Amino acid sequence: MTANTQSMNPIVHADSYLTLHYRITLMSGPGAGSVFIDTFTGKPGTLQLNAGQWSPSMETPLLGHAEGESFSYELPAQAAYGDRNPELLQRVTRQMLTRDAGADATFEPGDMVEFTAPNGGRYSGVFREWNDDTALFDFNHPLAGVDLRIDVKLLGVL
Repeated sequence: MTANTQSMNPIVHADSYLTLHYRITLMSGPGAGSVFIDTFTGKPGTLQLNAGQWSPSMETPLLGHAEGESFSYELPAQAAYGDRNPELLQRVTRQMLTRDAGADATFEPGDMVEFTAPNGGRYSGVFREWNDDTALFDFNHPLAGVDLRIDVKLLGVL
């Protein structure tokens, strides 16, 4: 029998379901220092580990922490969403845009546009610019190539 008879707070395991506040701050790139998402000022988030909601490298630092803990960690771009891939900058014809977005659609730099793949799947790209009869889209994840700082407050661990 140990001297500490208080029950321990639940610990995060690989299959845990979490209720948490989190803040993702961009540590590099054009938006360095800006906050990408912050739930501390509103409703907390939920996260089912190993369900593909966060990348494994973003989830691993959560393991072993207890309900009630607050902590921060940093991830280099390669461990978070990977480096930017120049091959994912693609030109799309106006004809394809008209088909997928409608003839009256207009685009501003930074707009997220959803496309239909030949297999019926959906994918999104960020509009960058027009050039003659094509538009340049960036199909990299918005956080690709960016080092991240993640602040966490574990509210519940199941």
